[in-house]
Amino acid sequence: MSTRNFLILIGGILAVLFLLLALAVRGEVDSGEPDVAEETEEESPGEETAEEQGQDDEEETETAPSALNLNDSPLYTVNEDTTPVFQYQSGVDIAYPEEGVKGIFVTGFSAGGERMQELTGLVNNTELNSMVIDVKEDIGDIMMPLDIDNEIAQSHMYDYVNPQQLMTTLEDNQIYPIARIVVFKDSRLAMERPDLSYQNSDGTVWQNGSGESFVNPFLKEVWDYNVDIAIEAAKLGFKEIQFDYVRFPESFETLSADLTYNLGEYGDTETDEVQQRVNAVTDFVAYANEQLKSYDVDVSVDVFGYAATQREAPGIGQNFSQIANNVDIISSMIYPSHWGAGAFDFATPDTEPYAVIDEYMKVEDEVLGKLEDPPKSRPWIQDFTASYLGPGNYINYGAAEVEAQIQALKDNGVEEYLLWNAQNTYSEGTEYQ
Repeated sequence: MSTRNFLILIGGILAVLFLLLALAVRGEVDSGEPDVAEETEEESPGEETAEEQGQDDEEETETAPSALNLNDSPLYTVNEDTTPVFQYQSGVDIAYPEEGVKGIFVTGFSAGGERMQELTGLVNNTELNSMVIDVKEDIGDIMMPLDIDNEIAQSHMYDYVNPQQLMTTLEDNQIYPIARIVVFKDSRLAMERPDLSYQNSDGTVWQNGSGESFVNPFLKEVWDYNVDIAIEAAKLGFKEIQFDYVRFPESFETLSADLTYNLGEYGDTETDEVQQRVNAVTDFVAYANEQLKSYDVDVSVDVFGYAATQREAPGIGQNFSQIANNVDIISSMIYPSHWGAGAFDFATPDTEPYAVIDEYMKVEDEVLGKLEDPPKSRPWIQDFTASYLGPGNYINYGAAEVEAQIQALKDNGVEEYLLWNAQNTYSEGTEYQ
């Protein structure tokens, strides 16, 4: 046999071998469920998770497509160093700020209206770099179109915001986008599905003094309703999901006996009412975090600042340490106006913007310091005047008061913060740092 023919023969054999190998690999990828490493849901300390307690009869949100063809799906990437783990890529390229998140709250109306240009200018011309934008707001309205099949969600979904246009603006200006999703305060869902809420003795849906209703954290159907919204927000390009109102209604410990509601699987446990509430809230956070792992987002939760000052808030079900164990960022709402007379030994806390934040951060730092892997602390601070507190109990808040709070955070080693003003009117001339 000539050398030329011999080389042709060898080449043919190698070609066949490569083809067989390629078909074997392709067959493994396309044969049903992708080979994804299963990750167990982190347990709440000392208690079983909701999943382990048997809440598997409700439909769960998928974290990866069931028959993924890697060659046809550029939205997913595979970590080739380990068992393949799929990460959804939104295509929106906005990096986490090197100097840390320094952000403002933006309503859906502002994000989709003329105010957005003004707020974008504020961020671009200061040390601010981030926006927390309402995706699902306080009464349960969804502020932008999302690809969700749930009929109730669709009936309360609006086009106040064009999400593609919003993301283009944020990406062009490199403004870090955080999606705010109000979870258990949801009058829309409560009224549509009273069985997912709390009912008075006459069968009506319970409302608080402001006419607002909550839905029931004990029920996994409520969890999934909100997690589905969060997943769609992640797909749009939001880099962080911030869950707000992750709690029972205030003073629920005095209300619960007069209300009818479903304990779900938590009714089968032997723990007392306080621990049932704490477990439900903590389990939701752990579950939401797990469901979002495939979408390349951080998860944060807003909590009352006073939750860090005690073992747990008995009525609302917030255990600061347990929630912190299940998030990437903890955002305590530590507005001086939110502390009662005598807090931290101040007769009128709202009049002490630096001192109140300074004292609080010492407490939070001690609590987080006891955790093995503490989350980043990124508190909410006050940029509004709490005149509702009455004469003598408040001061007008402007640049100096905002700067004092920021300085208190820095003096305690905290570089990140979020500014709250419900009308998105932020104090002019503030030196952010």
